[in-house]
Amino acid sequence: MAVDYTVIVVYLAGMLAMGWWGMRRAKSKSEFLVAGRRLGPAMYSGTMAAIVLGGASTIGGVGLGYKYGLSGAWMVFTIGLGILALSVFFSARIARLKVYTVSEMLDLRYGGRAGVISGLVMWAYTLMLAVTSTIAYATIFDVLFDLNRTVAIILGGTIVVAYSTLGGMWSITLTDMVQFVVKTIGVLLLLLPIAVVKAGGFSEMKAKLPTSYFDPLGIGGETIFTYVLIYTFGMLIGQDIWQRVFTARSDTTAKWGGTVAGTYCLVYAIAGAVIGTAAKVLYPNLGSPDDAFATIVKDDLPIGIRGLVLAAALAAVMSTSSGALIACATVANNDIWSRLRGAVRRDGEAHDEVKGNRAFILIMGVGVICTAIALNNVVEALTVAYNLLVGGLLVPILGGLLWKRGTVQGALASVIVGGAAVIGLMAAFGILANEPVYYGLLSSLAAYVVVSLATKPTDEAVLAAWRERLAGRTPELTSEPAPAHQ
Repeated sequence: MAVDYTVIVVYLAGMLAMGWWGMRRAKSKSEFLVAGRRLGPAMYSGTMAAIVLGGASTIGGVGLGYKYGLSGAWMVFTIGLGILALSVFFSARIARLKVYTVSEMLDLRYGGRAGVISGLVMWAYTLMLAVTSTIAYATIFDVLFDLNRTVAIILGGTIVVAYSTLGGMWSITLTDMVQFVVKTIGVLLLLLPIAVVKAGGFSEMKAKLPTSYFDPLGIGGETIFTYVLIYTFGMLIGQDIWQRVFTARSDTTAKWGGTVAGTYCLVYAIAGAVIGTAAKVLYPNLGSPDDAFATIVKDDLPIGIRGLVLAAALAAVMSTSSGALIACATVANNDIWSRLRGAVRRDGEAHDEVKGNRAFILIMGVGVICTAIALNNVVEALTVAYNLLVGGLLVPILGGLLWKRGTVQGALASVIVGGAAVIGLMAAFGILANEPVYYGLLSSLAAYVVVSLATKPTDEAVLAAWRERLAGRTPELTSEPAPAHQ
């Protein structure tokens, strides 16, 4: 394993080096949180694909392929559909808003007062997303170095916290591009063909497995529908995703670069399912479907390639983890802490704002690592995160973008009623049940429509300002001095 170890160590050292380089570039709030809003199509596409294709999409996607066959692709496929929908229908308008958080968008659209409550829901979502990504380090480092769970989480989490804290979004963007390339080579170009060949090709796979493994809908219609509700809609409104949209150089970059990323996700989904199906042929009696990825990598790949593919899995986890971490810290600082303490921006505070956001990444990072050590069930944590996000925030966000009659009272009612319904239904039916997101979303929609129609329409001046921002005719509201190179 010496060659494999060398590949991994070089990769991890490179991540830290890019964090150090990013620190030299991130001199303003805009540079630190949204990479100066200057990413071109290539970097934007790569980083968008990197953040959404994490450990759940890689290790979990292969596991679903092991359990269900080709229909196991649906979870990651619906993630790709969400990125495509976001890019085609909403990303251009989102990019033109020139904000930092989803809650800032809600305040602009509804005239204030929605930020703290929506920020709390978004913070809970991004926190749990970061936690579940961090837990995944335990699986990878166990295969690599036979480390115990706690040490593995601390090791992986510390590296991500370090480069994210140093350079913010610039460091994360650079590392994500490397991670995108490593994932493409490791999973699509190496593991996929090797797994299929080792399993004897598709004809041998069909001969050895039940026909249900090759049924595109074998996983079940209700499961697919739930994936669409949770993941496709979740991609439309998550702070971690929007923060990447904010990095685009132009609305055209956001639209077409995101379309490329979404298409890449669809290909990645099918690849994971095929790898899992091949693993079922090779290892029909694994204790857990989620062991399929690590098993096929450990036992069937040659030296060196094995290290690169494990680096690809590590890249998948790190990209989602770092994206969720900076999103969590951005929401905590800008939407919750700054509002609660009544902070007022003053000229010349740009460096203080960078230091403040850097401190919040460090604090949130330590909290994420500690929570990951204490928490065991990744699926339940991720389900709670997405149920809260979709049940509490989908309606007021999309309603604000699509329905002029929506009001701030309707938005607040939607967040509170939808969030409370999701929590209550998870307690009644179980965290993994489908009912919480179904009925939570319906109750959120009902509250939004009824309360909006029963209250005074949003002030026309607020809507006029909103339309100006949507059209990109209002400059970004900032206290920061413009960087010298702009």
